[in-house]
Amino acid sequence: MRNSMWKPFLIYIFLVFTLAGCSSFQAKRIGEQESDEKALGITDKWLSKDTQIVISKLLKRMNNHKGFQRYLRKLGKTPVVFIGEVQNLTSDAYFPISDLNDEFLNKISETGDFILVDSAARKTILEEITYQNDGMVDPNTAKLVGKQTGADLIILGNVYMKPESRDGKTIKQYSINLRMTDIERGVEVFRARTKVSKYSEQKKVGW
Repeated sequence: MRNSMWKPFLIYIFLVFTLAGCSSFQAKRIGEQESDEKALGITDKWLSKDTQIVISKLLKRMNNHKGFQRYLRKLGKTPVVFIGEVQNLTSDAYFPISDLNDEFLNKISETGDFILVDSAARKTILEEITYQNDGMVDPNTAKLVGKQTGADLIILGNVYMKPESRDGKTIKQYSINLRMTDIERGVEVFRARTKVSKYSEQKKVGW
């Protein structure tokens, strides 16, 4: 009789602890710096903060590059820049290369020193002009092929990553390379490289 009285109570206690364990999830908004610090405790992959640091360094080197600044003065106008892609040449298929390209475009635009034409926009514009000249639009309002502004410079780049591991310790050395070439002359007027290293250590589990 006594055992039968205890059974419902024990089941109740078990359910209380089970539900308490299942409801331990919490979420909150945090700032960018705190987010980066917490992310470093979770992963050694490339983070949005890495992108910001790299782009900031590249733009600073662009502003301090004597040869490039001399080229701009000699050009005598706001250069039209065709933005090619910074390519992902790392072994990480999930490296956020699109985010890196977008951040670079945004920061270049913010300077106000360049007129930008990116590859995706040019393709879309060409498709629209072709459509307008296929008889689907009033000829008086259709835009003509050949009226786009020619670019003075093209920007290209790539990202490499070399990982080294030993005894649960890993270091990933990223190299971000950028170059700008005068399209008409085919002469490189700016080249820069910056690096980011990510260290991680996998602790052994044991008693």
